[in-house]
Amino acid sequence: MATLYDRDIALWSEAMVDLLRQGQFDQIDLKHLIDEVEDLGRRQRDRLVSSIRLILQHLLKWQYQPERRSPSWSKTIQRERLNIQTYLDDTPSLRRILTSEWLAKTYQIARKEAAIETDLPLSQFPTECGYTWEQVLDDSFFPQ
Repeated sequence: MATLYDRDIALWSEAMVDLLRQGQFDQIDLKHLIDEVEDLGRRQRDRLVSSIRLILQHLLKWQYQPERRSPSWSKTIQRERLNIQTYLDDTPSLRRILTSEWLAKTYQIARKEAAIETDLPLSQFPTECGYTWEQVLDDSFFPQ
């Protein structure tokens, strides 16, 4: 038999909040609550990484297809930089992701996406990320 969690997670969430507020801890669906709290942290990280990936992808397109530069590319870069600032302001612990390893890992995905979007061969893009964190996050940085 399907649990409330399985049938309607929004309703389950409301029920868990009510139980917590009422101090009825013995009725809490602890297993699923732990899973959801754990997933919350992953979702926050994934939002940050998604914004970083989009910036890298658009920086590559900007750099390697200068003849096709468009306002939408620069707007996407600027929007995602603002998103990153918001994510980091709201959840400062996410700064731990701003490492060279995460940049390299995220760059590999962005590189493949840039190749798909530009119809350029993957080999056209450097295998190693040529951007620093400072450049990725700098509002005024656009590669030449």
